[in-house]
Amino acid sequence: MARVSVTYEDHIAHVRLTRSDKMNAVDQDMITAIIAAGEEVAASDARAVVLSGEGKAFCAGIDIGSLGQMVGVDPAGQLMPRTHGEGTTNQWQEVAMVWQRAPMPVIAALHGPVFGAGCQLALGADIRIAAPDTRVAVMEMKWGIVPDMGGMVLLPKLVRPDVMRQMTYTATPVDAAQALAWGLVTELADDALARATELAMEIAGKSPSAIRTAKRLCAFAETGSEAEVLLAESREQAELIGKPHQMEVVAAAMQKRIAVFK
Repeated sequence: MARVSVTYEDHIAHVRLTRSDKMNAVDQDMITAIIAAGEEVAASDARAVVLSGEGKAFCAGIDIGSLGQMVGVDPAGQLMPRTHGEGTTNQWQEVAMVWQRAPMPVIAALHGPVFGAGCQLALGADIRIAAPDTRVAVMEMKWGIVPDMGGMVLLPKLVRPDVMRQMTYTATPVDAAQALAWGLVTELADDALARATELAMEIAGKSPSAIRTAKRLCAFAETGSEAEVLLAESREQAELIGKPHQMEVVAAAMQKRIAVFK
């Protein structure tokens, strides 16, 4: 059954979770479909991605039936092999991390429950726009497990250590306003999908090569040393200056017109 749709319009990839009858709960088919969508989009010439969920929820978390399927199966045998991400992730982790590695910005439009697997998927985006009815939870403790879909890589980049611990220990959902205050989401909007699309269109109008460079540089800046980041700034800038996209930006600004990129 279809779990994810991918469409392209105005240089924007629209990736939608389409299991609305189950509040976009993540089962094996959804895992496979999300990874495939991420790989497809990463290989495209899209300039931005909008990630959203149909129905009443962005993603309500893991499908409980999927947990039942692991009974009697060796957990280490399933979880420990590094099968994706050039040998860095398993398939569950790849659901979120594939969006981190996508070369273009990814904007998640959130509404309703964003729980567990859905929370970690959302954390994989560069930017998160939340509707007023959004509720976010690191839900795994409810089932006696811990975040294992990239959450422990992504959460520390966004929230204070005590916030990360409280959310992980309690599995208590927080509303959109609290999620914003804690840094889990970027901004609130009455229509999160419309705002995410608007932001994606703004990004898509910038130099495609500069945007991809900016995402790469931002990611490196989170982990590199001061000297490494300074060197990376210079190296990346040298690759942009004087190239066709950068020259078109300058020409368009001087001629007071919209830049057109080939």
